[in-house]
Amino acid sequence: MAGKWLLALCALAAAPCALAGSGRADFKLEAASAETSSLADWIVASSDNGRLPFVIVDKRGAMVYVFDADGSLRGASAALLGQSSGDDSAPGIGTRKLADIKPDERTTPAGRFVASLGHNLHGGEILWVDYDAAISLHPVVTSNPREHRLQRLASATTSDNRISYGCINVPPGFYQNVVSPSFRQSDGIVYILPETRPASTVFAGYR
Repeated sequence: MAGKWLLALCALAAAPCALAGSGRADFKLEAASAETSSLADWIVASSDNGRLPFVIVDKRGAMVYVFDADGSLRGASAALLGQSSGDDSAPGIGTRKLADIKPDERTTPAGRFVASLGHNLHGGEILWVDYDAAISLHPVVTSNPREHRLQRLASATTSDNRISYGCINVPPGFYQNVVSPSFRQSDGIVYILPETRPASTVFAGYR
């Protein structure tokens, strides 16, 4: 009865509200892979996020999920990711010029990262995920029209979502309305699911 009462209260409040004590994340009506859902539940149950907002990047599904500190979903979006599959950044890649990064080195690394808002070289706001490896989550870059990045984001398949040098690109509106507000008051945690090995080998304590 307590659980039903709390769910009803959330609905009446018309505001995001996770089921207290449930030990599970609240995806609202958003679909997610089994691995994403399992990881989100573990984060909430174990408080691995340290009471900070968190993001899950599902590379296989080319999706980004942003949660409040309590595990309530703030929003989800398709994303563009590193051109090559792989879960590690090449040594020293963050100090190299883009032109010197080989295609097979353009990966989005898996792992747990403490993320914070910052700015790129042009003054635009981004969410730094791994500063040393120059990996960030930011609005989609459209400076090269031949890459068709907006079209890739909008397509129904995931096969064309691999295009970046490793950064995570999301639609501008999603960044401005969901990502940026989530991290304005504090740092947060970004979890990037692996695609070449089990998640249990990437996140300590996760089974």
